[in-house]
Order: sequence, then structure tokens, then C-alpha cells
Amino acid sequence: MLDKLYKLLEDNYNEIVEIRRHLHMHPELSFEEVETPKYIAAFHEKLGHEVREGVGGRGVVATLRGGKPGKTVALRADFDALPIQEENDVPYKSKTPGVMHACGHDGHTATLLGLAKALNQLKDELTGSVVFIHQHAEEYAPGGAVAMVEDGCLDGVDVIFGTHIWATSPLGEIGYRSGPAMAAADRFHITVQGKGGHGAQPHLTKDSIAIASQLVVNLQQVVSRRIDPLDSAVVSVGSFDSINAFNVIADSVKLTGTVRTFKEEVRTKVENEIRRIVEGTCLAADAEFTYQFLRGYPPTVNHKEETEFVAELAPSVPGVIKTVEAQPQMGGEDFAYYLEKVPGTFFFTGAELEGRETTYPHHHPKFDIEEKGLLVAANVLGAAAVKYLINGGVQQTDKVKAEIV
Repeated sequence: MLDKLYKLLEDNYNEIVEIRRHLHMHPELSFEEVETPKYIAAFHEKLGHEVREGVGGRGVVATLRGGKPGKTVALRADFDALPIQEENDVPYKSKTPGVMHACGHDGHTATLLGLAKALNQLKDELTGSVVFIHQHAEEYAPGGAVAMVEDGCLDGVDVIFGTHIWATSPLGEIGYRSGPAMAAADRFHITVQGKGGHGAQPHLTKDSIAIASQLVVNLQQVVSRRIDPLDSAVVSVGSFDSINAFNVIADSVKLTGTVRTFKEEVRTKVENEIRRIVEGTCLAADAEFTYQFLRGYPPTVNHKEETEFVAELAPSVPGVIKTVEAQPQMGGEDFAYYLEKVPGTFFFTGAELEGRETTYPHHHPKFDIEEKGLLVAANVLGAAAVKYLINGGVQQTDKVKAEIV
């Protein structure tokens, strides 16, 4: 059966690329997706799948029921873009000013749609059901996953698999990791309230820029001196906002930043330590402050058995050149919410663009992917779904091995 699936996916490859390029040219921002979910729903409806629109807001859930009863596998792809002006000179360049698929979500959606079409052609042979979760708003917390879960997208689901196209890993590489694979992604907002005044009379002011600058330096101690070196954490100040005339001492400064951690206890400690440092720095300068810590996505924690299941099947999948145990990523991913609800795993599919002198990372204006990676991703996701359904789980018997071929 898998050989049939791989052949169908290979036959569908050009369509997968066409879908990806169409979506790339028409990106939509998180929580502003209108045409993309319509496009996705129409594709599944044409295949005859059961379709729910508006799931958790703007999500789409389609269900393919196999010819034989069995378990239910969920496969997920996100479809939102980023507020970035594309700088690539390609025929499929974004047509929406200031908006770009700079993370590969167009590829994720094209992969899942192409796989849905191939599996549909094998539905009479399928044991069980496949739920295709098309998620909005992955890029911006609170994200779309938590709302879709609350709206029942995982009801009746036994396992979930997902992949991220990874533009900085070689084509044909599958990266897997059991346990924490991606970090919790939190953010903070700090306002330092000083006392503005004339630049020539600093003694009559409370210089908020000087105070905030000291605060940025002091925050570097959180990770280097407050967190166990064996634990991972990131504290980064992303913006420092205070615009004034050259001869004015700023009345206030606004700081925003991000915190990345893998453990809940480290997450809480960082939140509290930032507050202590803000309080101490502002107290020493006789300034006031506000501090807000906003918890974003929790860590993405892959389940052991499901991760090993994918790691063991991947080497035999067409297009896979090697499998590697990936290093944990400090980037956040709201796939975490699905994994809190049902067993599953989230892996990385290499798609480094061939023939390009410079590899641009995700969220860069010149980000792009090697589209052959989409076929590899579809093959691995498809193999995971089919093998799981035939197995009735992640355990595999000699009898099942024979049936899969």
C-alpha cells in the first residue's frame, strides 16, 4: 500500500508545487486569514471529505474515512504568513505588500493537501480515518491551535503527526527528537517611568534612557547567573523605544522582549527574576515601572514511542537520505497544544534550497525552500499515517510488515 501511496504522491508533485506557489503569492497574516481557509475547504470538499470550517476561529478540519474501521490519525499543517516584505525575485513572489510566507507554512499546507488527495485515492484500502487539521495563526500568540483543540479538532483522534519544513537543513534530512523539541515562547513588556527634562539639565531629571540601558545590561544576568548552566534559557530584549529631540531627556522608555525555556520551573524562575531585576534597577534610580510577562506557547514535547515510530520508518521512505536526532530548537510552536491532548510527534523535514550561495533562515525577507522537500514531507507523513492505521498503533508485527508492502 505504501508503494501505491508514494507513486500517487510523485504523480501529484507538480500540483503540490502549484498549490504552494499559489499560496505563496497570496499570503495572509495570523488571525486575518480569509481566502486561504476557503481555498483549503474547497479542495477537501471536491475530494468528498467531511469538512468543518471556522474551527477555533479560522481553522479548517477535514476527515477522510477509510473503507475499514480502525483508529484515527490526525495530520496538521499551518497556513498563516508573516508581516515581512519579500525580497526574492521569483515568479511566485508575494503579491501582498508587506506580507510574506517567510516560514514555510505555504509548503506545509501544499504538502497536506497533496497527501490528502493521494490518501483519498486509497481510501477503500485504509483501515481507520485521517483527520487533516489546517491551522490558522501559528505565528502569533495565543495562536490557533489552542482554540482549535477547544473546538474539538482532536475529538476521537488517537495520535497526531506534524512536520516543519526546515530551510536550513539539507534536502532529504529528517530531524526527530523525543521529549522537548521546541521551547516555550513568552514575551515581556517593561515601561520605565522617569522624569523628562532639558538635556542640558540632567540633574533635574530621572533619565529613563540611562535607567533602561542599565536594565538591559542587568537582564543579561538572568541566564548567566540565575539559571542552572545545565538548563537552557534565552532572555532577549527586542525593542527599546524612546523617541525624543536631541536635547530632551526622555520621560519614559518601553522595552519588549522574549523568553525561551524548556522546563516549567525554569520558565517561572525567569519570569520572577526579570521582575526582581526591574524592581531593583528602578528602585536604585528612584524611577517607577510597569512589568508584564505574557505566557505564549508551552514547550513542544514529543512523545517517546511516536517519535521512535517515525524515526524507525523514515529511513525507508523515498527521498529520505538520512535521519538525525535534532537538537532542541529555541523557536516556539503551538503544535505543543496538540501534544498536550493526544500522543504524537513533530519532526523537521530538510528543504535547503539547492544552488543558492546563501541559505536564508526562517523569517528572513529572502527565505525560500527547495520544493522537492515537500514531497519528502508528504511521503513521511503519509507513511506514518498508513503504518499507524495498519498497525492499530505504533507497535509493528511481522504480519503487519508484510501487509504494508
